[in-house]
Amino acid sequence: MDTSTEYNQIIDHCRTLFIKKTIDYGTSWRVMRPTSITDQIFIKAQRIRTLEVKKVSKVGEGVIEEYIGIVNYCVIAMVQLDLGVEGNLDLETREAENRYDEKIRETRELMLAKNHDYGEAWRDMRISSLTDLILTKLHRVKQIEDNNGQTLVSEGLQANYQDMLNYAVFALIKLGLPAKTL
Repeated sequence: MDTSTEYNQIIDHCRTLFIKKTIDYGTSWRVMRPTSITDQIFIKAQRIRTLEVKKVSKVGEGVIEEYIGIVNYCVIAMVQLDLGVEGNLDLETREAENRYDEKIRETRELMLAKNHDYGEAWRDMRISSLTDLILTKLHRVKQIEDNNGQTLVSEGLQANYQDMLNYAVFALIKLGLPAKTL
């Protein structure tokens, strides 16, 4: 399969879960400040790293579910950057879907451009390295948040969330998620 097809399959799976949770819970995530979303992504990435080291999960869910969570929380983070935490906390399911699709479209375009320039180097990487890259990006995001979103020469928050989302999708591809959902 080609990267674009695999990427789309992963996103379809993540999107379906996002929509189902939106139907169940509404957009309760709208109450979260960006720093809280960053910490939620950190919890998931740190759990993946712990599972990679210990090789045993005591609560049942494994790394696949955590990477899916990272994808969806990165989308949530980008939507929150656009909307802020003030104002209407309830989005209609259709609006939440549209915003999800918009952020994925932007992030997919970035992936395709970088994938072209880097020659799909991620395919030869270890999954643990993708986890470490996500954790590195999280530390960068925390620093940017601590600096009130200001950077001197570095990418901003959205670019870091997009990179983390793409690393999580690459990990899911390497873990064989497209084949597991067919």
